[in-house]
Amino acid sequence: MKLLKLATIMLLGLLALTSNAQQHQDEHHESNGDGSGFRIAGIIGHTLVNNEGMDNVFVPSWGLDIEYWFNHKWGIGMHNDMEIETFIIKNSENEEVERVNPLVFTIDALYQFGGGFVVTLGPGIELEKNESFYLMRVGIEYEQDINKSLYILPNLFLDQRFDGYHTWNIGLGVGLKL
Repeated sequence: MKLLKLATIMLLGLLALTSNAQQHQDEHHESNGDGSGFRIAGIIGHTLVNNEGMDNVFVPSWGLDIEYWFNHKWGIGMHNDMEIETFIIKNSENEEVERVNPLVFTIDALYQFGGGFVVTLGPGIELEKNESFYLMRVGIEYEQDINKSLYILPNLFLDQRFDGYHTWNIGLGVGLKL
């Protein structure tokens, strides 16, 4: 419950920035045309494994996002994460399962609003040698331009496994507009 409150406070804080970001958005569109094209970002983060009946675990993670933007509002992305630690979860049969460096792959629809905020939503899969899970990802990111090609990217994702547990991921990345 504490995590949900923290996530809500963070989301409200990010949304409060949209009023100040509107002017930045107008300037951004003037300098980058229609906003279409490829983007790639490397991300370092932490994943909170929220597993009912067991202790919550923070796991370090690395991410690689590859996106194509159709225009300044809509895009599609392949978001890939690797959790770089071994941990134990309970599966749908209430059995303990060891997770060794699971890989998460998602294909997300992307919608940008408010001068750099991006909402992500899409299906995915978590692959691991013992057991794999299908999942649904929802998240929010904020793209802050450093210059015409580089940007920083804080993000917050919720991954809900269909047959298992869920995780929260918070990260910070550096991206390149190609």
